[in-house]
Parts: sequence; C-alpha cells; structure tokens
Amino acid sequence: MRHFSLPRYAELHCLSNFSFLKGASHPEELVGRAIELGYAGLAITDECSLAGVVRAHGEAKDTGLHLIIGSSFVLDGLQLVLLATNVSGYGNLSELITLARMRCEKGTYRLTRADLDGSPQSSDDIPASAGTIDHLASLPDCLALWIPAHEASGAELEADARWIASTFPDRAWIAIERAYRMDDDLVCNRLMSLGERMQLPCVAAGNVHMHVRSRKPLHDTLTAIRLNKPVAECGDALAPNAERHLRSRVRLAELFKRAALLEASVAIAERCKFSLDELGYQYPKEIVPDGETQTSYLRKLTEEGLATRFPDGVIDKVRKQVEHELALIADLRYEAFFLTVYDIVKFARSQGILCQGRGSAANSSVCFCLGITEVNPALQETLFERFLTKERNEPPDIDVDFEHQRREEVIQYIYAKYGRHRTALAATVIAYRTRSAMRDVGKALGLDGDRVQRLSSSHAWWDGRGAHRERLEENGFDPDSPVVRKLVELTATLRSFPRHLSQHVGGFVISADKLSRMVPIENAAMENRSVIQWDKDDLEELGLLKVDVLALGMLSAIRRALDLVAQRRGTSFTMFEVPKEDPETYDMICKADTVGVFQIESRAQMSMLPRLLPRCYYDLVVEVAIVRPGPIQGGMVHPYLKAREALRSGEQPVYASPKVKQALERTLGVPIFQEQVMQLMMLAADFTAGEADKLRRAMAAWKRKGGLGPFHERIVDGMLKNGYERDYAERIFKQVEGFGEYGFPESH
Repeated sequence: MRHFSLPRYAELHCLSNFSFLKGASHPEELVGRAIELGYAGLAITDECSLAGVVRAHGEAKDTGLHLIIGSSFVLDGLQLVLLATNVSGYGNLSELITLARMRCEKGTYRLTRADLDGSPQSSDDIPASAGTIDHLASLPDCLALWIPAHEASGAELEADARWIASTFPDRAWIAIERAYRMDDDLVCNRLMSLGERMQLPCVAAGNVHMHVRSRKPLHDTLTAIRLNKPVAECGDALAPNAERHLRSRVRLAELFKRAALLEASVAIAERCKFSLDELGYQYPKEIVPDGETQTSYLRKLTEEGLATRFPDGVIDKVRKQVEHELALIADLRYEAFFLTVYDIVKFARSQGILCQGRGSAANSSVCFCLGITEVNPALQETLFERFLTKERNEPPDIDVDFEHQRREEVIQYIYAKYGRHRTALAATVIAYRTRSAMRDVGKALGLDGDRVQRLSSSHAWWDGRGAHRERLEENGFDPDSPVVRKLVELTATLRSFPRHLSQHVGGFVISADKLSRMVPIENAAMENRSVIQWDKDDLEELGLLKVDVLALGMLSAIRRALDLVAQRRGTSFTMFEVPKEDPETYDMICKADTVGVFQIESRAQMSMLPRLLPRCYYDLVVEVAIVRPGPIQGGMVHPYLKAREALRSGEQPVYASPKVKQALERTLGVPIFQEQVMQLMMLAADFTAGEADKLRRAMAAWKRKGGLGPFHERIVDGMLKNGYERDYAERIFKQVEGFGEYGFPESH
C-alpha cells in the first residue's frame, strides 16, 4: 500500500463572527477546529477589524496554535487580505483600519487605492483623529493576499494584478480559493497563468466563514438578517454550498492538485511572527513632574495623603498596609495607573465636581490616601488581594463615579490633556440574547413577526437558552414543526454571538503615544466619541489598562441637596460636614421609611430593614450585601439575623477558631462578603492569595464556565487538615457556592 502524507497547510483568509452577521463561528471555535485538523497556522482576518483577535489569541496560547493577525478589506472593487509580520506591521494595519473607520459613520468603513499606493489625496479625506498616514503607503511589514473577483474580465484582472505587484513588491500573492464551483479548474488555471505573467506567486486559501460545515444554516440566517429579508428571498447572496468551513487536509489535497499552493500558505505563515503578547503598554508621561520618578511621586503623594487623613498620627496597622501596597504596586509597575486616576480625581475636585471611587479599589489604603476613595483602612478589614495580587498580575480596576450632570467636563479634560489620538473609550460587545436572537431568526425564517415577538417576550430567564415547549404552545407554535424546530435550534446557536460594538459606559484607554497603533479606533454612535475595537475582557487579557469615568445620578442629587442646605444656612456645606451616625436617621431606616434612599429603597431591602434594625453605617453595608441571591442561596441570611438577635440579648458568637474569628467577627461568624470568603480560605484552608483570587473568579463566572466542584476537595481537605470538623467545612463550601448566585464584595 502506498503511504499518503498529509500536506501542511495554514488558513490565511478566515472571518470570525466579529465580521458582524458574516462569520458564523466564534474565534475560539475556529482556533479549536484548526488545532483538531493539524493546521500549521490560522489567520483571523475579519473585515476592517481586529475586534476578534484577542479571543483567538487567548485560545491559541492555550492550545499552541500559530495565530496570524490580519484583516480583509474591499477598496475600489478590490478585495485584499493584509497580514502583519511584526509589531510594526501590526501597528500599520491597526492605523489603516482606524483611517478607514474614522472616515465613516459607526459600522461602516471606506478605503481607496490611494491610501495604499502613495497617490496624492485631499487632506479632507484624512480624519484629524487618524493622524498622519504617510508611513502607511504600501503598508510596510505587512503581506498582501489578493482575492480576485470571480466575475472579473481578463483586462480587469490584468490591471488589478499590475497594481498589486507595484504596491506590494515581493509581498503579494494571488489567493486561489476553491469552493466546489463548476468553473473552479478554469479559474485556477487562469489565475496561475496570470501569476506567471505578472510575477505574482499563488497560494491556497479558504475564505472561511465557519469552523464546521454544519454552521451553514446559521450562515444563511446571518446573511438574511444582514440583508433584512427572509432567507427564501436572499437568492445569490447566499453561499452556494457549505465549503466556507475549515476543511480537512485530505480534502485540501484533493482540491488543490498543486502541492506548492498549500506549501505556500505555510511559508507565508512562517513569515508572520507577530504575537499580541508583544504589545507593550506605555503609560502617559505627563503625570509625573520633572525630577520625580513614578515610584517616588506616588510615594510622595501617598505620604502627603497620610498626613492629611491622619493628622494625629498614622497607626501601625495603616502604615503596614500602605507599605505592603506600595511595594506590590512598584513590583508590578502600576504606579502610573494610580497616578493617572489621581490626576483625574484631582481635576474634578478642583472644579467642585463630586466624585467617589468605588468597587474593589476601596480595599486599597493607597487609594484612600490619594483621595480616590473614602474608605478608611483603619476602620475596615480590607483585603488588598481582592484588588491586586502578584500571582494574578492583572491590571487593577478603579471605578470612579462623577456627578451625572458634570461628567462631560471630566471627559473633555481627558481629551484635552492627552489628545484624541491617544485616548478613546473601550468597547462593549453587544451580543445576542435569547429574545433578540429569537426575533431575528424568526424574521429570517419568514415567520409572522407579531407572533415571534410575543414568543420572544414570553421567554423568561429561567427558561434557559431555548424556547420551551410550553412557551411555543402558549403562543400558537407547533413544537414539532420542522420550521419551529429550526427556530429553536438556530436561536440557541446564535445566542451569545456578537451583534455590534457599542461604547463602554466610561472606560477610557489612555496611551503614551498613538493609541491607533495598539488597537483600531472607530467612531461611536454618539457625536464626538471614539471607541476602540476591544472590550474590557480583551484589555484584561492583554494587560492593558482602562480608567473608568462613570456617571452617577445620586451624586448629582447629593450636590443639589448640599447646595440647598448651604443656601438655607447661608454658609457652605460639604458632604464631610454631614453628621455621622445620626440616631434619628437610623430610626427612620429601621421603620423602612427609605423611599428615595440610595441602595435601600427596593421592596426587598425595605422588608429586611425592620428585621436587621441597622444602627450604624456598617450595618447598612451588611444590609445591602445580604439581600442578594448569593447569601440567600447560601443559607446566610437567617444565621446572621439569629446571631444579631442573640447579640442584642448579650450572647456572644462562637467561632470555630481564632483564625475564623479574624475573618468573620465583623459579620458575627457568617461570611457575607467575597473578601471574607477569600480571607477565610487563606486563613483556614491554607489558600495562597492567587488561589483565593481564582476562587473569587470562579464564584463570579460559575454559571458560564461550570460549577465550583473543582474547589470542593481543595476547600474541605484544607480545612480538615487544619483541624476543622467535616460538617463545618461542608457548610462553608455550601456558602461559597451561594456566592456564585451573586455575592457582594465588601468594598463595593
């Protein structure tokens, strides 16, 4: 028997579902399938976009696939795929996408051949926010694949080939994409002959839109949604077959008789050495005055803040915590991030704009000293590892709320200080949910719009991903009908697909140099707003920092209340002059007279207030946190209320050990907050800070990524090893599971 050796192959033309309503597979699915098929590499080449490459990058790192970063474009009737070979080529590609996107309204782009061949063009055609583009002519350090139009005449092909060869000398190929069309052999021979005449080499490519052929029905559905018409009316706009998937190397060898075409794809892939890991984030330099380093300046500001916050002297507990934090911040080189947030808060306060840092940053004593938060570390059992750990080594998250009516002043300050070419908002990926997917799929299948609308509106969150039989029957659909079964199937698959990019509520990315060389920028729907193509998860994956400049209506209400009191008193009145722990206020709260009171005005909160009877601010912190699905599911509410009742009668809580008391004393032996769970695991089960943070992440994501089962043995065995009873350890684990139903961080 003759031995058959599979050819090597790298797919160089592949769209993910971040080519919105065109690609029918997630980037992660494409990477996984390429690994299964033994590909030598995979290029993600979404149309005028790099929105999906970070997710592909994360999956490729885990699996070892060689990922190539690229993008595809249509310009003056010409279709090109551009691939970055190194970090400079990536920067050029990112800037080209920015130029194309910033010329147009959100969701569209425009490029011309003049953008690439160095032809003179009007300055009106270059957006100011895109900056200079002189270096983009012929796009150095990028390779070009030309996708010839199937219906082009010989003269048109000759002209296009001549332009390609002159614009990308020694860096261009003719892509031959065989998709089981009747004239495949004729077209292939024609292009090979053209390549010989024009000295343009040829290479095999796939024009991939899905990872497996079974996604063809979804691909047709996406086409119908994009064209806003039923599938039955889309005609030639639909792909004629399911060949736009990642094909086996056996099939590729059968299709491309010339082995050199397949080998050329591997040679091109080997020239593309760039990885997203090479992107080095540079902080703005304006935040550090002359004569200071980032480390020395942060130390100086922190010491000044300590003197202001603690005029009677700094207690040992606070000093020890500050030194610990400064050392870790310096070790991870995050000083500039803290200084950037400090600068923004300083500006707001100089303009009399109320602002307040919140979230996990409240665990930081340094943030308190810098005036970013108002959480006094001397009065709290903060857990800095909830905010920042060396083992996790991910950017800290500092959310700052500003008065809703004056946040725009802060935003314009950021734009003015750093320039629009150096800062933009992070993206938010708007993804299909069950209801929106059902509506769009139903329309694509030609079903009655009103009936599908009623069906989607009747879908409840507890129904899960699909439409249950009872929901279908209630709305007059036959669950066993082929078209209804297809509706249910396609809805479930389309759910979680990205629909479009929107702007983050306030997450700014600021860079030392041109931001567009790190990530493409495009226009947002809102006037005078620009947004990058990556969301917060992508930024976190690459270790890039964003500063959250958020708006809070309650701060505007507080501002008006302070102004009203000042007007009646005849003197100024600040938030810090509001009497603390006012007994009459707590009398009202205990009676649930809290309509219009921030955080404790819901029906659930108002029903709990007379039972918990808060008499101080920390009681309110517990009140807000305990009325959440996590503590309720974890069985923490009644034990806590029982412990409070016992305490009022003089009975002290009993703790399993001094270490448990250290973690749970402030909540009477019942874990209420995420930080307490982390601290308890570190003290009682010998978790490291990194392990505790992994547990926190698992609690937050268990619905998406599975249960907390992998931690069960680690928690229970760790506690048994330290002398705790199994019943107690199992009860603690059950409470940890409860936090997966939305437990509250104390810092929030």
